[in-house]
Amino acid sequence: MKKIVILIVLACLGLLGWQIYSRVTTATGRPSARPIPSVPVEVAAVIRNASIQDIGRFTGSLLPASQFVVAPKTGGRVDRILVDIGDSVESGELIALLEDAEHAQQVDQARAELEVAKANVAECRSALDVARRQYDRDVALRDKKIASEAELDEAEARFKASEAKHQVALAQVAQNEAALKVAQVRLSYTRVDATWEDDGTRVVGERFVDEGAMLKANDPIVSVLEIDTLKAVIFITERDYPKVHPGQEVRVTTDAYPGRVFGGRVTRVAPLLKEASRQARIEIAVPNEEHLLKPGMFIRARIEFEEHVGVTVIPMSALVRRGGEQGVFIADMQQMRVRFAPVSLGIVEGEHAEVIDGPLVSGSGQPADIVAVAPGANEAPRVWIVTLGQHLLEDGSAINLPEKTLAPGQPPPGKVEPEDVPQPGSATGDAK
Repeated sequence: MKKIVILIVLACLGLLGWQIYSRVTTATGRPSARPIPSVPVEVAAVIRNASIQDIGRFTGSLLPASQFVVAPKTGGRVDRILVDIGDSVESGELIALLEDAEHAQQVDQARAELEVAKANVAECRSALDVARRQYDRDVALRDKKIASEAELDEAEARFKASEAKHQVALAQVAQNEAALKVAQVRLSYTRVDATWEDDGTRVVGERFVDEGAMLKANDPIVSVLEIDTLKAVIFITERDYPKVHPGQEVRVTTDAYPGRVFGGRVTRVAPLLKEASRQARIEIAVPNEEHLLKPGMFIRARIEFEEHVGVTVIPMSALVRRGGEQGVFIADMQQMRVRFAPVSLGIVEGEHAEVIDGPLVSGSGQPADIVAVAPGANEAPRVWIVTLGQHLLEDGSAINLPEKTLAPGQPPPGKVEPEDVPQPGSATGDAK
């Protein structure tokens, strides 16, 4: 019984409270609530008729156009080195001399053996002549029945033996001539030179040994580089790979020469991407007539893939996502409210992006409640978008523009001078 009484009392108290709340709200005309404050934001004008480029920026290293190591074909002690690091060399120029006493002695020995062989040939030729004459006389005597058959056979045998010895002597001469040529070639190997096909001048890049060093065959002495034209090597990902092709112009910079740009051109594009890095090798020819650039330098390469002129450009800082869509908040400068406008982007370069679709694009239409401020009678109206504070905004949010929150370089709405209007090409540092 007591529980029932308590429930009835509680119900009466709840009904009384509801009646009091209804009377209060009816008297004020709206429920009691705190007003929603406006959001301080920073705005910037949409840039019309701008130029923007799709720029690829890469890093890499410089390599010589060609490089090879000069090494001896035979071993020996280094007697003299005639070039050093940085020296210019011509094709066929002498680089080093090896100790040649042993090889010179071998040449002299081979020459002496050749002379002995030639003397032996002369002796064999004389013996052959004697044997031939004796054989001819025996043949004549046999025809006259004076000499016996045995004497003729003996004379013929002596003649053929002398002829064979003469042939052996001639072969020994040829053998000794070949040995002399081998010894002379080996002697020539003690004179180490640098030889290549063209007639251009090259430079010594490194020196690996000093005079007096003992070398084996093919031990390096110096390296020779071609640096009139250098080869810049960069690596690109598969996203940029379709944009690169031979013949494209490249701007090359290096920390060694701040502010100076060196021209280059893409010469080779690798037909494959490395599976480990998913990158492809790109080679760029960089003329280097002044020899300012050196192999091994770190470089930055800038390749312009594409340029769009007369497009609409916005700051990247204005982009937000609402409801799964990417867009910007357009500021109504009269109502001091914002409206969310979805956008589609094209080229993105640095802090700016091209708008290719959406209300901001010329000719695509514009929401009726978007008000653009006209700086002057002779100027086109400008559309303002929020670049700071947009993360606090929703479609229709109220905003305010304190003087300190205006975008750098942007005057307050209604106080814009003609010279403050952004000019075409001011979208990026690379815009033309």
